[in-house]
Amino acid sequence: MIIFPAIDILNNKCVRLVQGDFDNSKIYSESPLEIGKKWIKEGGEFLHLVNLNGADGCGEINDKTICRMVEELNVPIQLGGGIRNFKSIEKYINLGVNRVILGTAAIEDKEFLRKSINKYGDKIVVSVDSRNGFVATKGWRTITEKDSIEFSLELEQMGVKTLVFTDILKDGLLKGPNFEIYKSLGEKTNLNVIASGGVSTMEDVIKLNAMDMYGSIMGKALYEKKVSLKEVLKCSQKE
Repeated sequence: MIIFPAIDILNNKCVRLVQGDFDNSKIYSESPLEIGKKWIKEGGEFLHLVNLNGADGCGEINDKTICRMVEELNVPIQLGGGIRNFKSIEKYINLGVNRVILGTAAIEDKEFLRKSINKYGDKIVVSVDSRNGFVATKGWRTITEKDSIEFSLELEQMGVKTLVFTDILKDGLLKGPNFEIYKSLGEKTNLNVIASGGVSTMEDVIKLNAMDMYGSIMGKALYEKKVSLKEVLKCSQKE
């Protein structure tokens, strides 16, 4: 299982939000680049970047920071946050981002998603953010009537291979992920599921690994030093 250290970027700073609440954030570093170097030094092999300003359509604020990270960090990077058109996808892929994560745009415009998959293939990842079992959009602020599991099945049928699935109510609380929903995804789909939201202990990682999750995103637990990335990586290996 791949462990993706998360680097959430807001106004060119590394922050963490609680349940996606911009009013409940904490700055962990003035330099997302240095945080990236730290996770790589500890063994991180694939970084998960979120351009938080993108939720408000102001993602270009962080473009210079993202560009430096792609240029200077010698590991694959996947990036999400406000990527809602072909111009943005093209920009980041040309920059060197390995995977682009679509959220709101994939949910609201299926034709755009189909064309994106046809053109960019496995470089397109879709993020499904779930609150009480329903898909959330626009930076988690709007709750739709779409069942998150059923929507994940639709995505698979459309050709999506990799899914970042976040249980919003678990995010940033260090209380463990929603194992039941990941079990359901594993049973009902053949997607490469990246678990996100609440993954905070070695036990969480071991359990997700045993469930054959493709990957797991870790954020606050690493920043608050509840676990070390080196130890987590050991737990994520198959025996």
